[in-house]
Amino acid sequence: MGNISSNISAFQSLHIVMLGLDSAGKTTVLYRLKFNEFVNTVPTIGFNTEKIKLSNGSAKGISCHFWDVGGQEKLRPLWKSYSRCTDGIIYVVDSVDVDRLEEAKTELHKVTKFAENQGTPLLVIANKQDLPKSLPVAEIEKQLALHELTPATTYHVQPACAIIGEGLTEGMDKLYEMILKRRKSLKQKKKQR
Repeated sequence: MGNISSNISAFQSLHIVMLGLDSAGKTTVLYRLKFNEFVNTVPTIGFNTEKIKLSNGSAKGISCHFWDVGGQEKLRPLWKSYSRCTDGIIYVVDSVDVDRLEEAKTELHKVTKFAENQGTPLLVIANKQDLPKSLPVAEIEKQLALHELTPATTYHVQPACAIIGEGLTEGMDKLYEMILKRRKSLKQKKKQR
């Protein structure tokens, strides 16, 4: 599988959009992936974009173009434009902010229902798992009603702490695996036509 995956990524980078409510930790995740160290961030007004060559795990060496889009309510209508035609969606959730999980669920379901996003692999990063009152992954999966997503949408929920980088490599590996499976499936469907 290693050779196949390197061939796929050798001539293009993956387009990944990073979404989530404000203060979930999206930008912290982005810069942890880029620099492999904590970078103090400010709220994103608009978006951040970075090309990152992943440096760890089975996705090591894969080039990704990340779009980290602000999560404030007034910016969320833009999510549709940024998430169109992406290879994968990363949805960052604050595992401690229980009061906003319903809002996070509503916004996530809106994004995955767009026709262009049907079947796009989804990585949910359950961020801030290092904090004492963080919800376990199973509870976050339940609260976000991930089982209600369209059957074509593959997803993985990854516990993480963006500040120290814990769980991010494993999450990116899972996302990369889902992207490869989807590409293979789409290629097979084209052949059958």
